[in-house]
Amino acid sequence: MDTDQVLGIIKQVSADIVEPRFRALHEDEIDSKAPGDYVTVADREAERALSQQLRAGARDAVVVGEEGSFVDPGQLDAIGVAPHCFVVDPLDGTNNFVRGSEDFAVMVAELRGVETVGAWIYQPRAGKAYVATRGGGVYCNGERISAAPIHVPPQGASTFRAWRGFDEEGRIAPVIPASGSAGIDYPHVVTAAIDFVVYRFPKPWDHLPGQLMLQELGGDVVHLDGRLYRPGSGRMAILSCRDLATGRRVASGWPRRD
Repeated sequence: MDTDQVLGIIKQVSADIVEPRFRALHEDEIDSKAPGDYVTVADREAERALSQQLRAGARDAVVVGEEGSFVDPGQLDAIGVAPHCFVVDPLDGTNNFVRGSEDFAVMVAELRGVETVGAWIYQPRAGKAYVATRGGGVYCNGERISAAPIHVPPQGASTFRAWRGFDEEGRIAPVIPASGSAGIDYPHVVTAAIDFVVYRFPKPWDHLPGQLMLQELGGDVVHLDGRLYRPGSGRMAILSCRDLATGRRVASGWPRRD
């Protein structure tokens, strides 16, 4: 399958399953995986449809989804090991979706071994589709996105409460809260609205698509100890930045507190 075919699958599943349930969920269609961590019928049905269609289009591929991995964590072992793998987040920002916020997305990453080679982030409410291929750049709705300078001082967002509004002696602009959806945050970084985002407890379906997009622009995702984030590199908090050197400087200069 080419990038347009994968994007077509994502858009169709979103139109058929995700969008009709926006602001229309019944109480019995919402469950909790953990306190404050929702899963809905839209998550489960969208993941099932995405998995079926991706497998039909790429019969050699393993598909690993967020909801399937919650039920069977052993599925995660395929990421970075399988010769061909799709990693799927059928509804990123479920808590936002449940609350009626438009900040949600559908995300897919394609891996060949350890390398992410394709990435898709689709924001249904905004009608924006971000697509990247390794070595091929990043596009939004068909228009190429170019690298942009980092703000002075760098500006970012964070899921860490203690990192919000902290300016590290003036070297970093005060940090705002992250959106609650990596599929919203990463495009903000890619399009230079902000320079970085900090996340706790990284999961591959949340970060592999956006990571490839940042890599295509000269950035990357690093743990707070400076190591590059990769599938299996651990659960230490990460910082996603449009410029790798800036990302490492921010990560190393900020306190480890929550």
